Amino acid sequence: MSTTRKHTALPKAQILIEALPWLTRHNGKIVVIKFGGNAMVDEELKAAFAQDVVFLRHAGLRPVVVHGGGPQISAALDRHGLISEFKAGLRVTTPEAMDVVRMVLAGQVQRELVGLLNQHGPLAVGLTGEDAHTITATRHQPRIDGELVDIGRVGEITEIDTGAVEALLADGRIPVISSIARSQDDAHVYNVNADTAAAALAASLGAETLMVLTDVEGLYEDWPHSDEVISRLTATQLEKLLPDLSSGMVPKMEGCLHAVRNGVNTARVIDGRVQHSILLEIFTDEGIGTMVVPDGQGE
Repeated sequence: MSTTRKHTALPKAQILIEALPWLTRHNGKIVVIKFGGNAMVDEELKAAFAQDVVFLRHAGLRPVVVHGGGPQISAALDRHGLISEFKAGLRVTTPEAMDVVRMVLAGQVQRELVGLLNQHGPLAVGLTGEDAHTITATRHQPRIDGELVDIGRVGEITEIDTGAVEALLADGRIPVISSIARSQDDAHVYNVNADTAAAALAASLGAETLMVLTDVEGLYEDWPHSDEVISRLTATQLEKLLPDLSSGMVPKMEGCLHAVRNGVNTARVIDGRVQHSILLEIFTDEGIGTMVVPDGQGE
C-alpha cells in the first residue's frame, strides 16, 4: 500500500486557502493604502511594499496608493537652508518651503514609488492632488491654546474629485497620489496631511478598506504603560480614545474614523516596519495591526 507523499509546499497551499474568503470578499474592490514611515525610507521595506501592492492588483483588488514624505521633505529643507518647524503636529509651510515640498513629493518620492511598482509591469501612474482637481483645499489654521495659528501653505481638504483616479482604475492601473492640493481659485498649492488625504480619498472612492502604514505595531491599549495592541475597535470606541493619543497618531486615527463613518468598511493601522505587513494583515486570520470598524459591527 503506497503512502501519500508529504509535499514540502503544503503549508504554502494552506496559507493561500486562508486568504480565499478575503480575496472573494474583496474581489474588484478598492483598497486605499497610505504609504509612510520607515516603509518609505528603508530599501527592503520599499521593495516589499511594492510587491504587496502589485500582488493585491493581480489578486483582483484595485489598490490606490497615497503618500506623504516627511523624512525626505525635512532632508530637502535642510539642504536648502530652510527651517522645519512644527505646530500642532503640522509642518509650518512657507511659500519657499512649499516649492520644496512639491518637488520632493511629486519629483522624488512619487517617482521612486512608481518606479518600484513598475518593475512588475506597466501598472503605476503618478499624480498629485493638483492633477484633474483631485484634491481641493483651503488654508488650514489650527487652534492652539484657543488662538487660530497661521502655519502657511498647509491645506484643509474641502473637496475630492475622483474622476482621474477612477479612470486609471478602470484602465487597470495603480494610481500613486502625492498629498498636495490646489486651492479653489488655483492661486496656491497646499501641503495636506497624507493620512487625511488617504482617508478622504477612501471615503470618496467608496473603498472597501483603508490601510495606513505607520512605525508602531498599531494602537496600544494603554501606552506607555502597556505595549498590548488593540486588534479591533468600533468608531465610537476610537472616538473616545482620540483625546489621549500621541500627536503623531492623531491624524492617522482621525483618518480611520472619518473613513469608517463615511462608508469605508474597515480601516487598519499596520506596522510598516514589518516586511510584507500588508499581506500579513489581510491574508492571515491573526492580522498584525489595529482594525477600526463602523459602529454596529460588534467588538
